[in-house]
Amino acid sequence: MKLAFIGLGVMGGPMAGHLAKAGHSVTVYNRSPARAQTWLQDHAGTVADSPAAAAEGADIVFSCVGNDDDVREITTGPRGAFAAMRTGAIFADHTTTSAALALELHAAAAARGLHFLDAPVSGGQSGAEQGILTVMVGGDAEPYARAEPVIRHYARAVTRMGASGAGQKTKMVNQICVAGVVQGLAEGLAFALQAGLDAKRVVDVISKGAASSWQMENRGKTMVDGRFDFGFAVDLMRKDLRIAMEEARGNGAQLPTTALIDQFYARVQREGGGRLDTSSLIKLLLER
Repeated sequence: MKLAFIGLGVMGGPMAGHLAKAGHSVTVYNRSPARAQTWLQDHAGTVADSPAAAAEGADIVFSCVGNDDDVREITTGPRGAFAAMRTGAIFADHTTTSAALALELHAAAAARGLHFLDAPVSGGQSGAEQGILTVMVGGDAEPYARAEPVIRHYARAVTRMGASGAGQKTKMVNQICVAGVVQGLAEGLAFALQAGLDAKRVVDVISKGAASSWQMENRGKTMVDGRFDFGFAVDLMRKDLRIAMEEARGNGAQLPTTALIDQFYARVQREGGGRLDTSSLIKLLLER
């Protein structure tokens, strides 16, 4: 298929790479051109100088950028993709955004004879590199059916959650749960260290029982070592939690623990840790 990918960061770059390796014709665009040129050194494809140029003639346009404003810029902005896409084409956005934006762009796409899917992902940088992301999708069934086999080039699970916005709302649930698990793991490991236990052996033992989680398996020992240089940064988690809490204020859901953990992440930011991995919450518990 003729595809476009907009946004070649730690997530988008590997995702676009999987599409190219699968034999699709891929045109890429990145706000900083140097990153696009670096991507081209490792993958077959074409670099465009704007989202519109990348999207021209594409069957599906994918994106993975920073926030709501970034997605608006690359879709309906002056050099945005929507104006250049052919009738019936699909825009699938992997950015974590508000559900309101998904509804807005679904309507804007429909007015132009296009399809829009909100398709946020979970699995982090390692999941993108290995092609084992989880993708939760909101949007109409017909374009989803066309996009799903293509998305599977970098995902082990792709699920349509419902109408437009349902993908983003599902990602909010994911981030609420992740924040709670990371804080619980941080408290448990800090307790183990204070109690004089071998914290890594603790992880080995309890990871085989009811306390096991992806975070424990992948971040437990690195938290003990004080290593926080992985792909998903505190700054991004705060953005995601803000989106979830704003949605909760609208639907009446109560998120007391999420709100508390968001403030812990705010402390990490204030101490200069905005670019650290989200598992850096343990730093607050080990401060003297």
